[in-house]
Amino acid sequence: MSRKIIMNLAMSIDGFIADENGGFDWIVGDGNNKLNTEKQWDYNKFLDTIDTVVMGKNCYDQKFYEEFKEKTVFVATSKSLDDYENINFINGDICKVILDEKKKEGKDIFLFGGGILIDSFIKVDIIDEFIIGIIPTVLGKGRPLFLGNNPTVKLKLEEYYIDNGVTVLCYKKR
Repeated sequence: MSRKIIMNLAMSIDGFIADENGGFDWIVGDGNNKLNTEKQWDYNKFLDTIDTVVMGKNCYDQKFYEEFKEKTVFVATSKSLDDYENINFINGDICKVILDEKKKEGKDIFLFGGGILIDSFIKVDIIDEFIIGIIPTVLGKGRPLFLGNNPTVKLKLEEYYIDNGVTVLCYKKR
């Protein structure tokens, strides 16, 4: 079975993945568990299915890579930086690098964020699965998930979970 590129992130109801300063402290539920689904989303179980993480330089600068010490991490950057430990800096076509990586043996590939990085993957239509947690918040402004001028990507809903007002939607390409 071939590896999949899976985008997995949270966004506000109005489509933002971070506030204007890159903050994410708003990514919480509403405290109401009356509508919770019996089956719950398990992030740790998801992490067991991946061995590669892709993130942008802003995510790297916020030290999100520390969560992935046992994974291979690719960081898209416009700077020329030296790789170290499990961190690989990519100054160039990150989509091509990850498509090459996808052809190798291994587990799935986690497209972590942020929006500019994800936009490049959407533009070339190489995301296999979209897992989006909808946070019960209207931010009003911030960093958007979708930057516009995208190709049409037809999806089908495979699974959904509700936990404390957060709805996790798992889509695959049709």
